[in-house]
Amino acid sequence: MNGPHRSEGAHENAHGAADGRRGEEAPGKHRESGTGGGRGPAGSAGRFGPPGGGAAGAGRSGAAPGPRIPTPRTSVEDGALSPPGLADLGDLAPVPPLDLSHDVLKSLLGAWALTACPAAEAAAVEEHLGDCGACADEARRLREAVGLLHQPESLDLDPGLRTRVLESCLRRRPPRIPVPDWAAPYDAETARLDALLQDFKDADWRAPVELRWFENDVPAGRTTTVAGVIAHLLAVDGMVTAALGLADPVARAGDAAGPARRTEAYWRSAHLPPEHAVRGAWREQSHALVRTVSFTGGRAGGLPVSYGEFTLPLHDAMLDRAFECWVHAEDIAKAVDYPYAAPTPRHLHRMIDLAARVLPTVLAERRRAGLSEPARHTPHLVPAGAPGRSLRLEIEGDAGGEWLIPLDSPAARGSAELEVARVVLDGVEFCKLAAGHVSPEDAAAGQQGDRRAIRDVLYAAASLSRM
Repeated sequence: MNGPHRSEGAHENAHGAADGRRGEEAPGKHRESGTGGGRGPAGSAGRFGPPGGGAAGAGRSGAAPGPRIPTPRTSVEDGALSPPGLADLGDLAPVPPLDLSHDVLKSLLGAWALTACPAAEAAAVEEHLGDCGACADEARRLREAVGLLHQPESLDLDPGLRTRVLESCLRRRPPRIPVPDWAAPYDAETARLDALLQDFKDADWRAPVELRWFENDVPAGRTTTVAGVIAHLLAVDGMVTAALGLADPVARAGDAAGPARRTEAYWRSAHLPPEHAVRGAWREQSHALVRTVSFTGGRAGGLPVSYGEFTLPLHDAMLDRAFECWVHAEDIAKAVDYPYAAPTPRHLHRMIDLAARVLPTVLAERRRAGLSEPARHTPHLVPAGAPGRSLRLEIEGDAGGEWLIPLDSPAARGSAELEVARVVLDGVEFCKLAAGHVSPEDAAAGQQGDRRAIRDVLYAAASLSRM
């Protein structure tokens, strides 16, 4: 790229290197630009010659070349030598631009944008850019393109970035209408799922997703699509919107009650939005939920929300919806091969606490359904408020804690003195058990104490999962 566009005379005149050594060089031999006829920095005559230009003088008089081993260098301060001038500094001296045609300069723009031009050519290009608007525009575009080739890290955003930015903003300036603390997990999890769905294409919305849960202590499952999962969340969240007096997406489905029946009714509905359009309906519904509970100032937390066979207060129902949103977001992320993190420890702890509080009621339902039996020495339920046999649930990690789960009555009081077993699990592992994604038998491995009590509690936890 250098040779065809540079005249030898211009090259030599640019550096003032007529010291007689050019005649000794072999024809066509390449010489580095800006070397001053072979003198290196600080006035040395080439790479191996003595300082002060002795070898150059010997070349003109025909004397033998200087020694191959350099002699000791002399400091300017030790003798009468003068500091080197610009001409002696080689490449550090200013390089006048070459006289090149417009076509040649235009062909050099790519190399100039990559900073691959020699100094003389770069100076010629830069001088030309000041006079030619078309080349200046092309050079700017090339420089911007080069910048895109050198991204230092992945363009994917850190999943925790949005949470950190929001928390920082809220510390500086609290929102005019703050979200109740018990609704914050739902707000965070719906926002994370919405961000995951933002760039989905048609093929992503049709990706198969496997839903898993436990029913009567037996693993169950159903395969749907990403759009079907969002429709499921929309239908089940509708139980909360109905309790708040908002529009229910399954209102036309008649007497459909309970998460599973509502989902099936909505999937069969002729009004089901196609493909990714369901995201807009779900997104608007989640925003309406957060806005409504925020406008109440948190006073509606005790409002009952019917799940068909049971009822939860609104503050627990919002936690339940946050938990399911996270679980199904992981199902979707797995289907499209995308990483997805667990909720923040503060929110995860609230979800675990809800599961621990519900477990005694689920244990009682399992006994009524014949799925478990009371202990042989306590055939009758313990009176309300009385201490009873208990299992200690110990959750490890930042979201962890300890809960005493009464085994013989939902109204009994957990008792450390009557502890018969202990279950120790990681926080995320316990949540995956409650979601039906971890087998109770696998979770029971290594646990200590009454094996029947451990089995009953772990299967009760797994039955918390709904489709």
